[in-house]
Order: sequence, then structure tokens, then C-alpha cells
Amino acid sequence: MGSVLRPIVPSVWNRSDTQFAVALESPWYRQISEVYSVIYFASVDFFRARHYVPALVPITTGSISSPMGPGSDSEPVKIRLHERETYLADSMQFALEYYLRQGHSGSFYIMTSFRGEDSDARHLNQFYHAEVEIIGGLDDVMELVEDYVTALCRAVLASSISVQHDRLEKYLASGRPLRIEVDEALAELAGEPSFVRSADDGESLITAAGERELLRRHRSEGIWLVHPSRTTSPFYQATNPDRPNRVLAADLLIGIGETVGCGERHARAEEVVASLRLQHVNPEPYDWYLRLKREYPLRTAGFGLGVERFLLWVLGHDDIRDIHPIPRLKDEDWPL
Repeated sequence: MGSVLRPIVPSVWNRSDTQFAVALESPWYRQISEVYSVIYFASVDFFRARHYVPALVPITTGSISSPMGPGSDSEPVKIRLHERETYLADSMQFALEYYLRQGHSGSFYIMTSFRGEDSDARHLNQFYHAEVEIIGGLDDVMELVEDYVTALCRAVLASSISVQHDRLEKYLASGRPLRIEVDEALAELAGEPSFVRSADDGESLITAAGERELLRRHRSEGIWLVHPSRTTSPFYQATNPDRPNRVLAADLLIGIGETVGCGERHARAEEVVASLRLQHVNPEPYDWYLRLKREYPLRTAGFGLGVERFLLWVLGHDDIRDIHPIPRLKDEDWPL
């Protein structure tokens, strides 16, 4: 089946005075609510079939999972609650790791995550996050991601929603996504400033434009970028034993680029301490996390899928701010 016509997109994120009325009258936002529904229920069915438990947890945390580091483009959201400073959770990964220590084979969470950086066509300040943590390593979680994305594609195609059928069918027909080492991708993109940038520590990073260029060059609907630099990856990602300057992590590129991030976690406290020191992150907020690793060592891995980024790919759209019928951008008023 070919691609079908989509409703005209009336952006509401920059129309704070009339956003709710415009969204209510638009077929686009009716379609958004329908595809959210398909993805939500397909996700629950997928995780439930694997006997994973849902993590019903607070949205506040004292220990954010993505502190600013050399490779981070994420800022925490600090708030004051009950006369105390705390954070809105940027991820529930740590809570999911905690749940696994209860003897579960997997735990999952589908809810809002909060980020403080400026919003743009690729970033939201509040976005819907599907996160999972399992017993196992990097290869296990990458296979799980592939199965999950396949299940979502099939669920969307089975619905009556107007989506990019050609794109999803091409992804399903291609089998497993192509795997490319980050070093190889950097070498392939070298020489084009818009595709590669330098982190604060001098490490090279692939830009959003570079991610899209890789998809274009390889004529692929999905590419895994594997084994990024240790200094530019989150401190909790396990070190690659074969290449100590790299970590056991991977990003799945689809649509606008990185849509799923996954990785194996450090199993022991001393490994986490070493990474915290390497990235100059204050260990005090993570004392409980270090104790968790010390007293309950366990090999785990997990992933996070940005639902709105996935929807951009499904719907063939290019501005993530058009995915929210009730916007929550930090520089805009919120009458609703």
C-alpha cells in the first residue's frame, strides 16, 4: 500500500491564545490522539506478554539520570516541592533498575519525562517516554528494541490511521536494522562540519544532520550506531571490555535520527564510581544507587523510546512540536 494523504498540520505550540480551539477543530490532532492510543496499548500488550511489571513511580527524583556532561544535550528541570529542591524526572531508568532487584525479569514505564534545554523541531521539554529495563546485556536489549519497534509498526499498520505505510513496510521488510560502529560512522561523515561536532572534551559527536545523512546514504529506515565514547555517554553505561574507551550502548536512528537509546549498565558500584569521576559528576546524589550496585549486583540493560520522535517517523512529519495537542514548551504560555 502506498502513502496516504495526511491532514493539514495547524501548529498550535506557538499560538497560546487559541491553541486549544485550533487543536479541537483539527483532524491532525484527532489523528495524533488515535495513534497515541494505538502505540500505548500495543506497548502494554508487548510488555505484558513478556511478564514485565509496570513501574508506578513518582515523577520527582533526587538523582537525575542525565546530568550535564561532555556529550549531553540535556538539562535537568529543578523544582521546589514541599519547601525542598528536587527534580522532575528526566528518565525512570534508575527506578526500573530498582524494580528488577525485586526478582522481575523486566520492568517498564510509559509516562512523561522532563528536560530543560530549549525546544526545537527535534526536542521537547516534556515528552512521552517508553522505558524498559531487563536482566541481560547490550545484545539482549537491542534485540528487544527491534522486536518492540516491529510490534509498534505492525499495530499502526493494522489500524485505520493515515500513516506512512511505505516507510513502515520498508522497515519491516528489511529485517534487523544495519549496525554501524560510531567510529566508522564518524570516519564516513568526516570533512562535513554540519555532520560532526566536537564535545567539550574534544571527542567527536555525530549531529542530528549527520544521523539523517547516514540514513540517506545507506538508504535505510533504521540504523544502529553502536559503542559510543565513554566520556560522552551517560555515566551509568557499562564500559566495553574489548575497548575501554567505549561503552556498551547503542542508538537506533529512524526518521529524524536518534529515536531509541539503549545500553548495558554497570553491574558493580566501583565501575559507577570510576565513570562519575571520569565525567566530573558529583557522586553524592547517587549514594543510594551505588549502594544498590554494591549490595544487589545484577547485570541489566535497558532502553528509552521517545514516543513523539517515533510518531514523527510514523506520520512522515518533521517538527516534533506539532505532536502535542496540549503544548508544554518552557518559553510559551500555557492557558490550558
